[in-house]
Amino acid sequence: MLERIREGSQGPWAMAIIALIVLSFVFAGVGSYLTSSGTTAVATVNGEEISAQELERAYQNQRAQMESQYGESIAQLFSSEQYLADFRRNVLDRLIAEKLIQQQATDMGLRVSDQQIRETILQMPEFQFGGQFDNERFQAILRQNGFQVADFRNYLRVQMTRSQLAAALGNSAFVLDSEVERANALQRQTRDAKYLLVSSDEFAGNVEVAEADVEAFYNNNIASFDTEEQVKLAYVKLSVEELKDRVSVDEAAVRTYYENNIASYGKEEERRVSHILIESGDDVDAAREKVESLKAQLDGGADFAALAEANSDDTFSAENGGDLDFITPEMMDPAFDNAAFALENVGDVSDIVETDFGFHIIKLTDLKAAEVKSFEEVSAEIRDILLYDAAMEKYFELQNTMAEIAFEVPDTLEDVANAVNLPVQESVLFSRNTAPTDLGSPAVLDVAFSSELIEEGLNSDIVQLDDENVVVVRVIEHQPQRTQSLDEVREGIEASVKADKAREAAQAWAQDIAQKVRAGEDVTAMLDEKSATWETAEAVARSGGTLARALVDKLFTLALEGDSKVDVATTVNGDVAVVELLAVNPAPVLEAELGESLKQRLAQVQGQRVYEQYVEALRAKADVTVSQSL
Repeated sequence: MLERIREGSQGPWAMAIIALIVLSFVFAGVGSYLTSSGTTAVATVNGEEISAQELERAYQNQRAQMESQYGESIAQLFSSEQYLADFRRNVLDRLIAEKLIQQQATDMGLRVSDQQIRETILQMPEFQFGGQFDNERFQAILRQNGFQVADFRNYLRVQMTRSQLAAALGNSAFVLDSEVERANALQRQTRDAKYLLVSSDEFAGNVEVAEADVEAFYNNNIASFDTEEQVKLAYVKLSVEELKDRVSVDEAAVRTYYENNIASYGKEEERRVSHILIESGDDVDAAREKVESLKAQLDGGADFAALAEANSDDTFSAENGGDLDFITPEMMDPAFDNAAFALENVGDVSDIVETDFGFHIIKLTDLKAAEVKSFEEVSAEIRDILLYDAAMEKYFELQNTMAEIAFEVPDTLEDVANAVNLPVQESVLFSRNTAPTDLGSPAVLDVAFSSELIEEGLNSDIVQLDDENVVVVRVIEHQPQRTQSLDEVREGIEASVKADKAREAAQAWAQDIAQKVRAGEDVTAMLDEKSATWETAEAVARSGGTLARALVDKLFTLALEGDSKVDVATTVNGDVAVVELLAVNPAPVLEAELGESLKQRLAQVQGQRVYEQYVEALRAKADVTVSQSL
């Protein structure tokens, strides 16, 4: 079982989960995953807590992914309290599932080697430049997030340990040849049909909209005629980025900074090492005896690469004579790291080193000395840093000025703007769900729609948009939420009612045509009346092609026998169609290459189903408590 899991962790499922790790790193940063103190638990899973902070972070990540994929159209969904509640609960269910898998992986004794972690880090695109791993970039990104290499390595270890079990479950799924044949027969089957398509507009001329229809529509949909509360703001925005144009840095300051921080511009020493790993397993003494024997052979002149290839339990590096490529300080387990960087000369071999993974013998095979970048190489970078620092200093100074004047002169922003030499800007009218980008943060919206600004007409306090932008706002126009009168929305209601009645008439007409076709009656006169003609479509695939989706979906529900060969379909724009099945064309013979591809896709679907069922089974046996306040 463990060997199967090890194999599975190298497959496409493992790579997919590593991709998720990278994705979450992009959206949240490694630091956010490693701190959860001081939070309230929203759920406990077998005694382990899931904090409110973890849920909020996962919710924001998932929402950001959806917004990046679907754009502003997703905002309407999130404006629904019910959708928002369901969305957050689904995110929590995913966190619970991940926790259950992680616990199960731990109980099974699954683990990830330092080499696997190292290979993952080397493959992460965030740490690459020009398609190659860039250690300076790696170190810089981790420093920006306030973490050491060891912290990030531990984070990856947890994620990848969990992924071993998930990958093994996915890769355990299989599909029979008969299932592949059946799927091919269904998916690649085509159909011949004839159809007629009529626009619902053809029936609009005979539709009458009575006052009672308008009133009924208004009353039945009264909530949809509620307007949202709206405000129009005047505001003064202070930005660090814009302040960079109002500060300067001289050459002497740049050089002084370089000399005071020269250690920061050095490239760390890199060492290429090979190792032989003997896992401890259940018999530590036997492992120690084996590694001591190998060390004795090395001391006697045996070839390190040959011994590694024949004996090392790290099968990945063993294939290359134990080579681990170049490493930097703190990239590996501390004991391994200390021993590797204690070797003085290329070719030196360490004593036996014990880690949580077993016993190692390490050989230094190459060495890249530490380097220091010249002043010329980094002067532009330093100038940017100093400009930023100067802008930040100015930023805090002006921020205080804005706060004082906004409070002292609360009925206008002109004095605030003049004091900091910035313009007073004005927004359009907006609701909480349609706020401009600059004013869309929750902090601004809470202030903008507060009674203090709306009813008392005061300036706001300083509102922080992020670490480098603040704003002071005041409400210059307010429109309260209200229900629009019938007269205001009458025109739109009449159009909607007329369209609904036209669609109903079109559907009734199409059903009548279908019934007559089933009975073998002549419908030519009815078609001529609507200028409708039969069209033919041959070899229609399930993917559709040129036919409207609704027609294709309906076509593949029909049968050649009896009255089931004719039916009515309605398109997304309200047009109606009568569809008649003429022939069913069998799928072509399944080629070997396509068959293998189809088999893999079906296995992936089955693997996902196995994973979901496994999680359901774990949850059924687990002690899971969800907070009532969620």
